[in-house]
Amino acid sequence: MDFNDTPQEAAFRAEARAWLSAHAPAHELPRGATLPDAEEADRCRAWQRELNAGGWAGLTFPKALGGRGLTGIEAVIFAEEEARYHLPKGPFISIGTNMALPVIAKHGTDEQRARFIAPTLAGDLTWCQLFSEPSAGSDLGALRTKAVQAEDGSGDWIVNGQKVWSSWAHLTDWGILVVRTDPSVPKHKGLSFFVLDMKTPGVETRPIRQISGMSEFNETFLTDVRIPDANRIGAVGEGWACSMTVLMGERLGASGHGSVSTRLLKAAATIPDGQGGTLADDRAIRQQIAEALADERGQAHFQARLRTMVSKGENPGALASMVKLASASRNQQMLGLGMEMLGLNAIAALPGDAATPDLQYDYIYSTVMRIAGGADEVLRNQIAERVLGMPGDMRMDKDVPFEALR
Repeated sequence: MDFNDTPQEAAFRAEARAWLSAHAPAHELPRGATLPDAEEADRCRAWQRELNAGGWAGLTFPKALGGRGLTGIEAVIFAEEEARYHLPKGPFISIGTNMALPVIAKHGTDEQRARFIAPTLAGDLTWCQLFSEPSAGSDLGALRTKAVQAEDGSGDWIVNGQKVWSSWAHLTDWGILVVRTDPSVPKHKGLSFFVLDMKTPGVETRPIRQISGMSEFNETFLTDVRIPDANRIGAVGEGWACSMTVLMGERLGASGHGSVSTRLLKAAATIPDGQGGTLADDRAIRQQIAEALADERGQAHFQARLRTMVSKGENPGALASMVKLASASRNQQMLGLGMEMLGLNAIAALPGDAATPDLQYDYIYSTVMRIAGGADEVLRNQIAERVLGMPGDMRMDKDVPFEALR
């Protein structure tokens, strides 16, 4: 396989690189700095608005929906070039662009697409994901948050329950929410999908203190929350299909913090090896970085292939799990290598060293990505059963009404 750009791709890369060179530096975050949540969110919005104004938001979305109608490989190329800068990215914006918008575009009505897609691409609406629950993490189908239609004939839904690990829910405008609307059918069939205005009465978010010192995760409590039926995405009972569209977008977007291998190679060239050279002279380190670089390049082209499938209306299904599984494990391994290369400096950064705190944070956060968006074990099962055609695990809850489960 030829991993080099075609002439058309090279021209697009040059265009992207020139635009980013002119606009990205003004939005870069200070290396090693920890910003207050509200300030980081404001900077995320500002960068998304800059992208949208320049025509770089929603690259693969059809032009009719506010995008540019480009290919998956062009989206990958832009992401590679954007990753050269330390920009305010991450879940605060990507939950909207990579998860909320795909489900609205695929399962929503024309009115919902017109209402949400353009403002989200413009950075005017931000989103959180209200999926996981204390007893429904890796097994999302076990969720217990329920919705019943109001008795006043309005058609509204009344929602009660609890969600957890809701990234940035305390600062976002809207949430994508999956709830149980019919407990009398098997667990995956009784779910429905909504978009929720996070300022609705009865919505309470409680930030969770994390090992990194940050608190972007939340518990979200829903108490008699009234949601108009106009905010339902897809049909009643179609919540699982909508959720899979969301998770496919999350897994296709899994790429970590740019190229970890390139980052480590640059670091290795500056770290003395104690023998008059640098760690870049160490054959074992070079081999590990080279293997990671080959994996990254292969993943980028595989992602482009899957995004092209999506743009054609095809469903990659469990193939998207392969991207996330490979990316999460590789990044954790390589960030761990980076910590080892730094030695004692990785534990306590020297004064004026801004790069090490970034590496420390990324290494700690890399453990999250082995769980978020599908735990490794769950993804391996999906790949085994749905891609390789291997026998499925025994399931005692199959075809059993949810209300009958213990």
